[in-house]
Amino acid sequence: MTEKLAGKVALVTGGGRGIGRAICQLFAEEGAQVGVADIDMELAKQTLETLPIPGRALQMDVSSKKEVEAGFSELVAHFGQLDILVNNAGILLSTTFEDCSEETWDRILAVNLKGTFFCCQAAIPFMKPRSRGAIVNMSSVAAKSGGFTGHPPYAAAKAGVSALTIGLARYLAPHRVRVNAIAPGVIDTDMTKTANHAELAARIPLGEVGTARDVAQGALFLASDEARHITGEIIDVNGGLWMD
Repeated sequence: MTEKLAGKVALVTGGGRGIGRAICQLFAEEGAQVGVADIDMELAKQTLETLPIPGRALQMDVSSKKEVEAGFSELVAHFGQLDILVNNAGILLSTTFEDCSEETWDRILAVNLKGTFFCCQAAIPFMKPRSRGAIVNMSSVAAKSGGFTGHPPYAAAKAGVSALTIGLARYLAPHRVRVNAIAPGVIDTDMTKTANHAELAARIPLGEVGTARDVAQGALFLASDEARHITGEIIDVNGGLWMD
């Protein structure tokens, strides 16, 4: 343990499982007190039990502005500050350009894009006045490729996250708040097990799919002072599946 995040307070959405859980665990290992936010409170509590230092489980549907604001207020009331936000909460539903329903489109955009915006918006009052903070958004290789396996609303939402990241980075730069994003490729998680990624996985130049810990390491770098001069960047974690 190097304690790169010692003295920091982080909030991680979608922290109940997969990439979110790995980020919570790594951040806590590096000294951060972590707010584990998830729509499923039981999963949030399960993640909390795995952390090496005390954190806080938060009930949060990121598509609800009311729940987001309540969760942020609870975290800051408990820990006294907010230094890091990781917008990891996401949803992937199998659909195509031809059969995507209005309900599927709205739900995917509500969680992946609107939820990210609500959380960024809620973090600003806790970071901007202190002239410090780091926000890490979760984009996707789909934002750059248009979606290798279809899923048009997911690709559109993640492209929106990338654009939001750059715009917010420019807006908050004068206040020393950094905003970056990670664009994972094929990562071995429960969410991606529902997608047909076997063909994609075979095309990864490094020869293997990524792990949740691989993405967490990217989030740790962007959240830490090692990335103090980086903002508005989208970092690919995909084994070379997409290069630009």
